[in-house]
Parts: sequence; C-alpha cells; structure tokens
Amino acid sequence: MTQLAELETAPSPTRRRDENSKSMQYARAFAGLFMRDLHVLRRELLPFVIRVCMNPLLFLFVFTFIMPHMSGGAAMNPTAAMAGMNFSTVLLPGLMAVAIMFSGIAAVALPLAQEFGITREIDDRVMCPLPVAAVAIEKICFSAVQSVIAAAVVFPLAYYIPSTPVVAHVSSWPFLVVVLVLASLTSGALGLTIGTSVKPQQIGLIFGVVVMPITFLGCVYYPWAQLDKIRWLQYGVLINPIVYMSEGLRAALTPELHHMPPVLILTMLTFFLALLTWLGIRGFLRRVIG
Repeated sequence: MTQLAELETAPSPTRRRDENSKSMQYARAFAGLFMRDLHVLRRELLPFVIRVCMNPLLFLFVFTFIMPHMSGGAAMNPTAAMAGMNFSTVLLPGLMAVAIMFSGIAAVALPLAQEFGITREIDDRVMCPLPVAAVAIEKICFSAVQSVIAAAVVFPLAYYIPSTPVVAHVSSWPFLVVVLVLASLTSGALGLTIGTSVKPQQIGLIFGVVVMPITFLGCVYYPWAQLDKIRWLQYGVLINPIVYMSEGLRAALTPELHHMPPVLILTMLTFFLALLTWLGIRGFLRRVIG
C-alpha cells in the first residue's frame, strides 16, 4: 500500500514535461521583456549617461577641483582631514552609491508613474505569459543593470576630475562584485516600492521628501564611523539602505578608511533587498490586479 501511494503521488513524466515547458515559456517571456527594455535603453543611451553624470560631475568639479585650487590645495573637508585622506578619496565610494541609487529609482519609479497613469500602459506588460510578480522582478533586474552601468560611468569621473589624487584600490574583487549586485538590486527594489506606493502625480514630490534626505544621510560624503560624535544620528541612519551601499563600496575601494564590518554590510543589504522586494511586489500586485 505504501509503494502504491508513493507511485500515485510521484510526478508523472507528462507532468514533469509540462512543468519544464512552462518554465521555459516563462524564461523566454522574461528574456523578451528584458531585451525589449535593453533595446529602449540602447536607443536612449546618451540621455541616460547625461542623467547619470551631471550630478557627480558638478559636485566633483566644485568641491574637489575648484575649491582646492582656491585654497592652494588645502583640505576643504573636516571629514577627510579626520580620516587622514583627501576629500576625493572619501567621495569616490559615496558618489558611486548615489549613482546606483538614483539610477535604480529612476529606472523603475519614473516609468511606473507613466505606466500606472491614465493610459494604463502597464496592462500591455502584464499580458505577457508571465506571473504578474515576475514582471515586477524583471523591472528590478533591469534597473540593476542600469545601476551597474551608472557606477562604472561615475568611477572615472571621481578618479580623474579631482585635483588631488584618489587613493583607491580593490581589496577584494568578489566582495566588490557582491556589493555592486546587492546594492543595484536593492536600489531597483526601492524604486519599485516608491513607484507602487505613491500616486503618479506625486512622484516628483517623493524625490524632494524621500530621495534627497536619504542621500544626504546615507554616509555618502562622510564615513559612518565619523558620526560617532553624534550618537543618535549614527544609529538613526542605520535604517537607511544607502548607508550600506556607501560603506560596502568604501570597504571594497578605499579599505584604508574606517568602514563597517563586511559581514554586517552584506547582511543588511540582503535584508533590505528582501524587504523592499516584498513591499514592491505587494504594491505592484495591488496596483495591477486590485
């Protein structure tokens, strides 16, 4: 009787073939959506590069090129002086984190504002042979690609524009790759959460109320360790996922600077990725189905 029950509950070859066929169908549909978005990005590559470069380019030019020349090369930032580094070195990981975050949010939240608008363009996407949640995951994955490109574009700017040399080297390539992947996926999940939580006409307000504050309080322009003089703020910013993006890139590119333990960085990035992905998918399902 036991063997008979096992035979009845075991998946039949036909059922296995059907499941494999459905998985292949989902994979092809997912790849089709991804390639479609990639084609659109390639067609609009110049506006994308300009959007990514403008903010870090101006910031670097003013604070690491003009001001050091005006002061005869003196240090212009107390954080850099305390860390024993020039401001250019402190800025490199932070600006890469900002580029990752802005690119991820812009790649998901802004298109969603249009797709959830009056025209309901999102309905065209969810008609593809994929679960609705998989369409949301595709948006996160594609935004992660844009975030990695953004970080790669910012790196030479932050390396060559400053008048003082940047002291940076990769301490561990595997750690850098993991941080880039987790940070890029997290920024896309944050964009999905924002894009599905606010009304399309309020998306511009979010950048002023949410994005800018979490940027300036994301340890972008200073290491987290330097906040030890303001304990309440040092612990308060730990709810900000950009803190772990900045600290992770700081640990990978400028290990001489004080930074969080790598295990803590990876753990918290994974936690925020899971949390924001869950919130984003739930909001996406609610906006599409509900």
